[in-house]
Amino acid sequence: MKIGLLMLLVLFLVMSPDGIRRSLAARPSIVNIGAILRFNSTIGGVSMIAIQAALEDINSDSTILNGTTLKVDMRDTNCDDGFLGMVEALQFMETDVIAIIGPQCSTIAHIVSYVANELRVPLMSFASDATLSSIQFPFFVRTAPSDLYQMDAVAAIVDYYRWKIVTAIYIDDDYGRNGIATLDDALTQRRCKISYKIAFPANARKSDLINLLVSVSYMESRVIILHTGAGPGLKIFSLANQLSMMGNGYVWIATDWLSAYLDANSSVPAETMYGMQGVLTLRPHIPESKMKSNLISKWSRLSKKYSYSYLRTSSYAFYVYDSVWAVARALDAFFDDGGKISFSNDSRLRDETGGTLHLEAMSIFDMGNNLLEKIRKANFTGVSGQVQFDATGDLIHPAYDVINIIGNGMRTVGYWSNYSSLLSTVLPEVLYSEPPNNSLANQHLYDVIWPGQTAQTPRGWVFPSNAKELKIGVPNRFSFREFVTKDNVTGSMKGYCIDVFTQALALLPYPVTYKFIPFGSGNENPHYDKLVQMVEDNEFDAAIGDIAITMSRTVTTDFTQPFIESGLVILAPVKKHIVNSWAFLQPFTLQMWCVTGLFFLVVGAVVWVLEHRINDEFRGSPREQIITIFWFSFSTLFFAHRENTMSTLGRGVLIIWLFVVLIIQSSYTASLTSILTVQQLDTSIRGIDDLKNSDDPIGFQVGSFAEEYMVRELNISRSRLRALGSPEEYAEALKHGPKRGGVMAIVDERPYVELFLSTYCKIAVAGSDFTSRGWGFAFPRDSPLQIDLSTAILSLSENGELQRIHDKWLKTSECSADNTEFVDSDQLRLESFWGLFLICGIACVIALLIYFFTTVRKFLRHEPPEDPTPRPGGSTTLPDERTPPKNGREKCNCRNFISFLDHKEPPKKKRSLSLTPTTPLSNFTALEIEGPVRTVRNGSVVDI
Repeated sequence: MKIGLLMLLVLFLVMSPDGIRRSLAARPSIVNIGAILRFNSTIGGVSMIAIQAALEDINSDSTILNGTTLKVDMRDTNCDDGFLGMVEALQFMETDVIAIIGPQCSTIAHIVSYVANELRVPLMSFASDATLSSIQFPFFVRTAPSDLYQMDAVAAIVDYYRWKIVTAIYIDDDYGRNGIATLDDALTQRRCKISYKIAFPANARKSDLINLLVSVSYMESRVIILHTGAGPGLKIFSLANQLSMMGNGYVWIATDWLSAYLDANSSVPAETMYGMQGVLTLRPHIPESKMKSNLISKWSRLSKKYSYSYLRTSSYAFYVYDSVWAVARALDAFFDDGGKISFSNDSRLRDETGGTLHLEAMSIFDMGNNLLEKIRKANFTGVSGQVQFDATGDLIHPAYDVINIIGNGMRTVGYWSNYSSLLSTVLPEVLYSEPPNNSLANQHLYDVIWPGQTAQTPRGWVFPSNAKELKIGVPNRFSFREFVTKDNVTGSMKGYCIDVFTQALALLPYPVTYKFIPFGSGNENPHYDKLVQMVEDNEFDAAIGDIAITMSRTVTTDFTQPFIESGLVILAPVKKHIVNSWAFLQPFTLQMWCVTGLFFLVVGAVVWVLEHRINDEFRGSPREQIITIFWFSFSTLFFAHRENTMSTLGRGVLIIWLFVVLIIQSSYTASLTSILTVQQLDTSIRGIDDLKNSDDPIGFQVGSFAEEYMVRELNISRSRLRALGSPEEYAEALKHGPKRGGVMAIVDERPYVELFLSTYCKIAVAGSDFTSRGWGFAFPRDSPLQIDLSTAILSLSENGELQRIHDKWLKTSECSADNTEFVDSDQLRLESFWGLFLICGIACVIALLIYFFTTVRKFLRHEPPEDPTPRPGGSTTLPDERTPPKNGREKCNCRNFISFLDHKEPPKKKRSLSLTPTTPLSNFTALEIEGPVRTVRNGSVVDI
């Protein structure tokens, strides 16, 4: 039976799948990886303990490596001496290792990365140098956050507190230089910058560091970024405290070297902590977890075991621990896929001289690419959080804690995460479960205690006491000298803008030394674009005066808060109304009044003629009829006429006339309202659109931006523009007008216009401002003085000082009547209404012609009136009855025709019937009976 079982076992091994056979055959009992550390450093000591902790957990876990023991060969390197460190690293590469943990120094990491690429050995480095990239070094795998993200977090802090310039102090090696270069890029993206960079060597003496700090104290910026190692960094803080550079007004931001030192060292001297009060630093964010707690709980035992009892855990301990685990998991997957550990000589490596480097001893890891692939595919939860690499070989979701040094410890005031690139008081792992929100309005940090034990955020910038004298350009104006000009007697600059500047400087908490340099000859106004350009070219440190803030100028320079509102307006000649007790007559010209009154009488007379013969309301004695004509005529002005019109012609004329009256009444009301409320301009220009559509010349002030604005923005031909240099030229050009060599209008800024109008009253503003700008002081880009002066100008505005300065220099008064030439306003003329009057006149004429034609026909057909003599049967002839004339001469008598016109026309007869005495009257109750009915008896007509 035993023989049978043996045969079955042999058969199983022969017939088993290739994968199982390879796995059993390829897994070695021991696998060696390497570690390049600096043993005498805090990070190096912490890394050694973390590696040992990882090895214990990995080798005791039966689910990993399937019995293969993982060992780490650790070597010490000298980071301070780059050459020796590189030699030590190269000597270590002579050993056959399949992966390397470290190195922690950027200088060594660069050299070893080249070797790792050649030997195909994955390099699990926690060096933060941003220039170490998997693009250049494919076998470089970064297992800690890159400085690319740390410097972005520092820049976010600077921008959050609205500091614009910083000073950078850094160690002069790859780690320091590359870190500050990355910081510079991050600040530039937020429109901030490093105003002063100063480096020091790793072996700098105390005197060198003191000189370094003294030079920093002379700089404008009080925001200092310290990017160095723990040793020199602590020296700098101690010396800065001695030089009173850790007091009010200063801001110190240390990169993660400080948090790594404070986290790892169990006992930090009290004087060291005292010299760092108020400092901000960053710490790579490690989320809380059970795995993290387990590692911390056994850390004390391990630190004592390996002679590092004074060291505690830090963020680097967690990253190194997970790095070892990442290699172990990758090896397990590597062996499962049939990977074998084998090396081959590199034919290109030869030590021809027989030196001690033994380059030929360096071997290529044959299946290094396979192991690298497994490492890059790592995806597990470690003590540092989620261990997973992105396409660039960096850990996903890098995040930092923002730490404030207070008392004997540290306080977390917020977090920064690359997930949103914002500062927040919410834990990064909470943000990962929500959609990214990149709104700056969501940024928030808890209150910080700054150097000097103050909670007030420092300004971040001061004007240094030993700074050079500022050269400030000031326009030397020829006209409107109230704003700024040079005193010909003393040679000093004075004016409204000068007073605003000096009063604002007086509010600054630090002294500013400056010198005014006049710009321009004083014989004409200078061109302000050239003045602003000189600020950009650093010929002037600033420019003050009546400088308009325009879009083109803000591209190259920064302006303070506007101290006066200024928009472009249009100047045109004005006519002033004579406001007196007879102002109600001004809307119409005399001709218009006369024609309107005449038409009232004419229309009244026409309606009287058309209604006289048939309408009792238009009849009566001559006196009554004249009164009726006048009453009816003028009552139509208010639509208050009470007389009814009965004729079709009269109603037609009245309808047309009432329409004319409506138009005249509305025009009169509008014109009178305009006269009593606004001035009328003696120009066709009412606004910017009329200015653009015209072809007449336009004036502008020499040196003003109005010229380029009209050409570029309004598309007005430059040939139409006329440069004017003084208020007198303004007045003359407008007085002459475009037909006599002047201009139709002038475009200028409102402060100049208001000052001009206080003297020249025959001119006024046409329309409203068509630009909205202001005047400000120009400074180079990102100048802190610009920010402080803006705050000072706002203070001047709030306390009323700005208005007082305005009243001192620019107090304007109303023009007196003696200096004003009153002229007629733009009254409504007959030309504007002649069409209405023509229509009404034609209607009256046509109505009269029709009326007289019909009346003549009636006159010729009717009998003349007879005397009321008795008729047979006792009847008499009625007064309005007519008898035909006896002959033609009598028939055409004008006297009879006039008498015919004066008499009332009898009512029209609807139908005539002949009745007999026996005809029942009831049969004709609905009919009109011709002739009077004299007697009705028993319901029948008896006498007719």
